[in-house]
This record gives sequence, C-alpha cells and structure tokens, in this order.
Amino acid sequence: MIGAGMGAMAAAARLAVAGHRVTVYERSETYGGAVGRFEREGFAFDTGPGLLHLPAVWRDLFVKTGKEPLEQCVGLVQVDPSSRHIFADGTTVSLPNASRAGIVSALDAALGSGAGERWGEFLGRARDAWERTRRPLLEEPLRADWQVLGRDPYPALRHRRLLRARQASTVSEVGAWELADPRLAALLDAYALAYGLDPRHAPASAALLPYMEQTFGSWYVEGGMRELARAVYERCLARKVEFAFGSEVTGILDKDGRAAGVELARGAVAEADHVVAGVEAADLVGQELWRDGDVKPQGGSAEGQLPGRFTVLLALRGTRPAEVVHRTVVHSPDAAAEAAAVFGGRTDARPTVTVQRPGDPRTTPDDGHEAVTLSATVSGHGGQVDWTDPALRERYADVLIEAAAAAVPQIRERVLWHETLTPAETGALAGPALAGGGGRYLHPANSTRLPGLYLVGGRAHPGGGLAHAGMSGALVAGLIVEGADFRGSQ
Repeated sequence: MIGAGMGAMAAAARLAVAGHRVTVYERSETYGGAVGRFEREGFAFDTGPGLLHLPAVWRDLFVKTGKEPLEQCVGLVQVDPSSRHIFADGTTVSLPNASRAGIVSALDAALGSGAGERWGEFLGRARDAWERTRRPLLEEPLRADWQVLGRDPYPALRHRRLLRARQASTVSEVGAWELADPRLAALLDAYALAYGLDPRHAPASAALLPYMEQTFGSWYVEGGMRELARAVYERCLARKVEFAFGSEVTGILDKDGRAAGVELARGAVAEADHVVAGVEAADLVGQELWRDGDVKPQGGSAEGQLPGRFTVLLALRGTRPAEVVHRTVVHSPDAAAEAAAVFGGRTDARPTVTVQRPGDPRTTPDDGHEAVTLSATVSGHGGQVDWTDPALRERYADVLIEAAAAAVPQIRERVLWHETLTPAETGALAGPALAGGGGRYLHPANSTRLPGLYLVGGRAHPGGGLAHAGMSGALVAGLIVEGADFRGSQ
C-alpha cells in the first residue's frame, strides 16, 4: 500500500480482515492524508474537511472490520442547523440538518413564499439523479461501458427560451432557469464550488451534492475530523496492518507484466502480490496506466489549473456564544466573477467564505478562547498565482477575515494570531465523480492497465471527498478479494 490516506487505510483494514498481510508505506511521518491537524498554544484545527457527510460509509467500514462500531470509537454529533447562509443582499437563512420540510420552511421564511418550494422540487429532481447513479458512482467499480455515464441523469425542467424549449445542462443554468432566485442560485453554486467544480461548466447532476448533504445530514467528529483518521488508523493496527512512516516509494516493480512490489528510497525493495497506490502512480510505474478508451485523470479546469483551498486558522480571544452556528457560508457578491477568477488563474476580490466555529472544548486552551477556521476555493498553485508569496498569502488572509466579519462580530479585535494554508501546501481539490458532461467528471478506474496495481483515493473512482475516499477503499478491497467477479459493495 502506497500512502496512508483515508482511502488507502479503508482498503488496508478490509484487506487485512480478508486474510491479506498489508504493509502501508507513507513518506510523511503520519497518517490521514488530507485529514490533517494543526496545533499551537492549546488551539487545534482541522486542516482538511471539517464536517462528515454520508457517515454510513465509515460505519460500514467499522462494522466489516471489527466488533466496535464507529460511534464507540469516535464521538459523532449532528450539526443543527447544518449551515447558515449570508447572501450578498444581506439576507440570512439557517438550514436545519437533514430535514427537507424544515429547509423548505426556512427558505420560504427568509427568501419569500415560493423559494422553499422551488428548492424542495429541485431536491426531488436531485433525488431522481441520485437513485439512477448511486450504485455506479459510489458502490460499483467503474463500468467498462462508462460512456453511458456521460449522459446527465438530472431530469431538468424544460424551459422556454428564445422561442424554443431548452433544459438546464449546467449548475449555473439550473440556478438561473429552475431556482429563479439569485440567492438560491448562489446556494447551489456554493455547493459545486466547495468541491472544486466550476458552476458554469459542471453538469446539472452536481445537484447530487446538496441532495446528499441535506438528506443524510452533516456530522461533527468530537475533537475534530482528525479523530476519525485516528480511529481508522487504530482499526488498521488492530487488524495487524503494518505502517512504515518516513518511507518514500520511488517505483513500482513490474515483473512479467504484473505489479510485484515497490521500490523504496535507498534501493530497498518490498515484494507483494498486489500494490495499491493512494498517490499518483503513473510516474512510479514509468508507463501509461490507461488503455485507449479508459477514463483518464483530470488534467485541469476548463480554463486553467485545478483549484485548491485557501484556509485561515484563527486563534480568537473571547468565549464562543452558545447560540453561534457551527458553519456559516458568507456568499460572494458576484458568483460569476468568482468562478471566472478561480478557474481563470486569478484571485477573486471577494470569494465565498466558509466559517467553521465548532465550539469544541478540545480545540481551545480554555473556555475564554475560540478556534475558528475560514476557507475559500481559490485558483490552484503553479499557474498565474504563486501561493508561496508571503505578501499574497497575508493579503488574501485579510480578504477572508474581512468577509468573515459578517459572521463573527469584532473578529479583527479578537484575533490573537493566525496561520494560513494554501494550495501550495495542500494541493488541488479532487472533485467527486459525476455523471453527465460527456464523462469528463469521472475518475480513472480503481484497476489499471498493469495487472496487480490498483488506485485508491480522491484521484481514482469515485473521486474526492471523505465518503468517496471510503468507498474507493471498499471497491479496491473488493476487486482484490473477489477479482473480476466483484460487482460492488453491498
């Protein structure tokens, strides 16, 4: 196993239970991949995802790999309200957790009669898309005739435009033609953007993203998401998975046309019957991993670099008020300009900012302080934007703090210190697999052209996100244990 990310560990635990001897080689000194943690002066912050969606994926892992269920290994708390939204015109709305009726009522009350009904009807169409694609997108290996997934499963309404009927084919068109309120459109755009998707080009099937969150709920892991990574790591150890930290893999052995182990730094070799890569594997093999007609890795956005995430970790003086919402989204005043900047290799003057205020005593030195995380989707590193530039980092941190003032009164006066993380450190966002768009939003299959080599994690089917990473681990384990007869998770 190459890499100790969440998808790789999910595969490792399942394979160990199935009787395989598993060794994980990780070049860093810790596990968890993007699910990281930053600690300073008694403050602790998640440096990756802050909330858990589709917890059933991780519950299934713990059920299949041991006696202790997930809830016995970590504290899971439903976040209610799921999120608060502050729109450009100053309108605010708090959306309850996993309650479609409650969401409809909240939107009607905040945005005017009819807004909630339109959103509810949109969620109904999103449910249809979910039911049509749930198994092939999350629970089954990528099918050989993946081209059928190039058709968008979202049942868009017919919209009369310029004397002819048309149907929305992108997220932005769904917002403009079906939701008919710029604030509802901004709500939908923000879901796509948070996953690194361009609302102007992402297929209408991205409606699955708000549907999944608003149907299955948002959960906080007590102590931070890093606690989930710890629990998965400890489950691996309990199943006798071995970890070699500080061990960089420099190559994958190819013996008689089959993956036969890995080469490590300083010339060491570890032979294996199967190799699972939770990292980019093509350079390690030295050959193309995909056949003609296979889904290829995403090479970039429609206009430039794949986007990343800019994060500001704030240590604040002062107690967090009890009534504060865990997550607030402060929307950009111009969503179209924001998308053009993010996917055009520029910094936006005022991005959509997510404010996380968990109110967890394990994240602060005492109850007289608060740990707050700000984040925004931004253009990736290495194009026109150099995120290693200290002046740019500080300037953009200030942009996020200014926006967050709408959610955290007197935020500037409360700041003790802050730290920034950018795409230069955390890399590009890996979007989830989506049907539609001619298949451009699918990810390479978990099995490769080289027999015995498998791909796991956000750059392989079914794409990025914690739930998707967990499913990729289940799929890889199934392919190794059951072989070509494997038809998907049950």
